[in-house]
Amino acid sequence: MKIVVTGSIATDHLMHFPGRFAEQLLADQLHHVSLSFLVDDLVVRRGGIAANIAFGMAQLGLRPALVGAVGVDFADYRSWLERHGVDCDSVQVSEVAHTARFVCTTDEDMCQIASFYAGAMSEARQIELAPVADRLDGLDLVLVSANDPAAMLRHTQESRQRGYAFVADPSQQIARLSGEQVAELIDGASYLITNAYEKELLETKTGLSDSAILDQVGVWITTHGKDGVQITGRGFEPIAVPAAKVVQAEDPTGVGDGFRAGFFTARSWGLSLRRSAEVGALVAVLVLETVGTQEYQVRADEFAKRLADSYGDEAAAEVAPFLPSAL
Repeated sequence: MKIVVTGSIATDHLMHFPGRFAEQLLADQLHHVSLSFLVDDLVVRRGGIAANIAFGMAQLGLRPALVGAVGVDFADYRSWLERHGVDCDSVQVSEVAHTARFVCTTDEDMCQIASFYAGAMSEARQIELAPVADRLDGLDLVLVSANDPAAMLRHTQESRQRGYAFVADPSQQIARLSGEQVAELIDGASYLITNAYEKELLETKTGLSDSAILDQVGVWITTHGKDGVQITGRGFEPIAVPAAKVVQAEDPTGVGDGFRAGFFTARSWGLSLRRSAEVGALVAVLVLETVGTQEYQVRADEFAKRLADSYGDEAAAEVAPFLPSAL
């Protein structure tokens, strides 16, 4: 299956605050909040939503094409992704800007405060998908994840015009986009994916009800963190999938990207919505158990065993034949 993943490509600067943000934020003083958190740890990792998703898909044996804009400082990152099975031939390199930066602090409750510098990502609006399709001899699915807003709108419009099946995954950019823009991003999507908060924000911004949104998209996936995943759509009853079992949570950054990687890879294998969500939930847990969004590894035997522990032997037996034996 020929999958293109569009979206942000960034370097993550991840810090840990040994306390709770909730104890430092005073509800009646938020209008002039001025806080500095003394952190006890800093790690610099590879990240960006599209790159994280593509990495996860490659871990499961696919070769997704990554589409986005980066700076000239991307060379080492490119080598890493290509070495792990990601097609980077359609990544655009800026001549003037650095690769985007994500700076995030996580507290003891796994709550996060973050900032994102777009940098070269703003040039993603210049990228057209047709040359990518020509290079790959067609496209089966385009993931339109959080990116430069103009790029997201362009990739969505082009997917509709050229008949590419696409995933609407606006995530953090819902806050930046107008209601009209959000409505444009989801119209005609084969899949819409949000977390629970983004779902409410999307409905508020667009003024659309659940049923009205489902009239525009094929399948709507809503992630609920430790409470699992809800899948709704036309022509089938809602599907609830619990979260996979966690050994030791380390950092929540990129967990949603891991879910997307697992879910859409499993769909490319021809698995059901429920089984695909189970695969996605387990990849999400692998991300949660590491610091950094691309520091985990999928090992076939261990992955199948953990899938059985969380979802039963039948799930493991159905998924195991698709897991690359070399992993």
